[in-house]
Amino acid sequence: MDANSERDSLRSGEAALVLHPYIKSKKQSKLRDPEGCLEEAVSLTAAISLDVVHSEVVTLSKAKPGTLFGEGKIADLGAFIKNADIDVVIIDGPVTPVQQRNLERRWHVKIVDRTGLILEIFGERAQTREGTLQVELAHLSYQRTRLVRSWTHLERQRGSLSFIGGPGESQLEIDRRLIDERITKIKRQLNSVVQTRELHRAKRKKVPYPIVALVGYTNAGKSTLFNRMTESEVFAEDLLFATLDPTMRKITLPGGQPVILSDTVGFISDLPTELVAAFRATLEEVLEADLIVHVRDITHLDTGAQRQDVLDVLDRLGVDTDDTGSYLEILNKIDILDEDAREKLFNSVAREEGQVAISAVTGEGTAAFLALIEEKLTAKQKILELDIPAEDGATLSWIYRHGTVLERTDRDDKVHIEAKFSPENLGRLEKILKNQS
Repeated sequence: MDANSERDSLRSGEAALVLHPYIKSKKQSKLRDPEGCLEEAVSLTAAISLDVVHSEVVTLSKAKPGTLFGEGKIADLGAFIKNADIDVVIIDGPVTPVQQRNLERRWHVKIVDRTGLILEIFGERAQTREGTLQVELAHLSYQRTRLVRSWTHLERQRGSLSFIGGPGESQLEIDRRLIDERITKIKRQLNSVVQTRELHRAKRKKVPYPIVALVGYTNAGKSTLFNRMTESEVFAEDLLFATLDPTMRKITLPGGQPVILSDTVGFISDLPTELVAAFRATLEEVLEADLIVHVRDITHLDTGAQRQDVLDVLDRLGVDTDDTGSYLEILNKIDILDEDAREKLFNSVAREEGQVAISAVTGEGTAAFLALIEEKLTAKQKILELDIPAEDGATLSWIYRHGTVLERTDRDDKVHIEAKFSPENLGRLEKILKNQS
């Protein structure tokens, strides 16, 4: 296991060659533009401070089972790798353990596929104990599938006198057993963290503020929007996966009702299965949300494909995105659109229910965004008209904290309030008024 870890680790500043294998087929012709895929792969590589020396799309009629690429391309790339002193080759796609082993033998460099690259980024970004454990779990699950007899150390056998391993146990089997033991330990640690998170959820339910979860493709601007709405300083830069650990803050809607806004990890195409499984506890925050806000980078060439990728992950989590009462889309980055594109977008948004165009950078459209959140959250609430004694500041304050005030009229000795309440808060208000009578 140590040799595998040493081989796979990436160091800042290493010279990298980025390749996007484009297999010509009817299925793939309907997917993203290959140049756009390559650009994203270069951004992912740059996100962990590798020095991208060269990048290219490699068109293939079909993948070679043993080497992925054909002999001619392997020879050409091998000569470039040697002349350019390349340290690592990033292959933007799935690479089997056998293909990885064979290419490393031919090119004498580290080979990292898309899953391995994303795992590297997540490992660098994780800040909390939970995030670190989740990344390690995902990385170990991935590493377990890469245990092939790439080196002679994996073919050695331990004798019966060895302290590690029984008679005839190969190093590969020992590595696999050690990984399994570590996975079991991490899962136990994560279960403890999950129980703590569930306790926090239970406490939040006792203070029934609605939860609004921001989701979206990585680099769509979620954290920038989160910072603007909450006046926070969550790390937000033009980097893929700038945010990994979820963050929650309270905001107040125009009608006075507080809500909890949650910023979650960004999604990406072909998100590794290991990561979806490992981060399920974190992503379940999305399932707890009263409203899911899908933030989209409307300026990206593949914005439609990115939207589908996010919907696919939400579907895997069990989220019903067809429920317009609990899902809406925010079309972000309108500040970098030209006038014609802006006009076309605004006309399109006007025809769609549950969409709003904004700029998280300039703040344009955020007022409409808050109003739409309020509209969604209060759609099923009951409107109540109340006359509260003017001196009863406690009850008035409670109404503003737990309801949505639609209209207020101050009279001589009373305050006439028209407000919306959720069924839970309506019941609590009735108890308050009953105790006062």
